[in-house]
Amino acid sequence: MPLNPETIAAIKWNDAGLIPAIVQDANSLEVLMMAHLNETSLRLTLETGDAVFWSRSRQELWRKGATSGHTQRVVDFRIDCDADTVLLLVEPAGPACHTNARSCFFRSIEEFQRKPERL
Repeated sequence: MPLNPETIAAIKWNDAGLIPAIVQDANSLEVLMMAHLNETSLRLTLETGDAVFWSRSRQELWRKGATSGHTQRVVDFRIDCDADTVLLLVEPAGPACHTNARSCFFRSIEEFQRKPERL
């Protein structure tokens, strides 16, 4: 789905030109992960139907599952009322997290407090 310039301009991009993207399983509605989109990754996601993000750590486009095979097929793409966050409803082909957990949100705050490390 091509986006017109007015739509792109109406999105509230942050100072780095990014918008947060919440990724949710379209069937179970479980929240799988959070990532960021820039204008290019947003366009590619809508054009291809595959989740494409902007990697802040690598400073490059990141097609989810490109190396792991754990792709995310986008079945619905929504934007919130403030136009500053998007929601991708996906059909995942495998775990979302780089740790191989189904969701990136597998630790409670109590667990994290006991062992506050980034994985």
